[in-house]
Amino acid sequence: IEAQKAIGVPVNKKYLLFFGFIREYKGLDLLLKSMAYLPEDYHLIVAGEVYGTFDKYQEIINDEGIADRVHLFNAYISDDEVTRYFSAADVCMLPYKGATQSGITAIAHHFDLPIIATDVGGLKENTKHNETGLIVPTPDSKLITQSIQHYFEDGLKEGFSQNIQNEKKENSWENFAKKLIEFSETL
Repeated sequence: IEAQKAIGVPVNKKYLLFFGFIREYKGLDLLLKSMAYLPEDYHLIVAGEVYGTFDKYQEIINDEGIADRVHLFNAYISDDEVTRYFSAADVCMLPYKGATQSGITAIAHHFDLPIIATDVGGLKENTKHNETGLIVPTPDSKLITQSIQHYFEDGLKEGFSQNIQNEKKENSWENFAKKLIEFSETL
């Protein structure tokens, strides 16, 4: 709630976060269209710099009548501002149409924030379906909507966040060093 107040959005809503450079292949248009199918308490935070023009996205926002639920921060987000956006959100959205990987996954995991991503490129390699997030089979706004609804209606955030924390502990330098020492003692 404090992070939501800090960035100036209404509190106690269901927040989706689209973070990073806004480029065509990242599927913001699909996510905006999916917002039209969601109830009024679902809100979207769009935080990042636009490559090219935002006109196409603004047209979707206007046409779908979702301007009051889409909160735009279309500028470069400095490192010291990142925490606010990820802390204000309930889930990080990667509705990509095409990709190899995304650095946003690592940032979301740093904040124990689950991800909903489309099954393109290597996105599912860092998001374990039904463990640390949800993978949408294809970049389609209705399928994205269904995954969002499933995530919130089935209360998946807490369990997924805990799984991310466990995964981070398992992959920590401390744990690696411990296992290395244990292994060296067996030699």
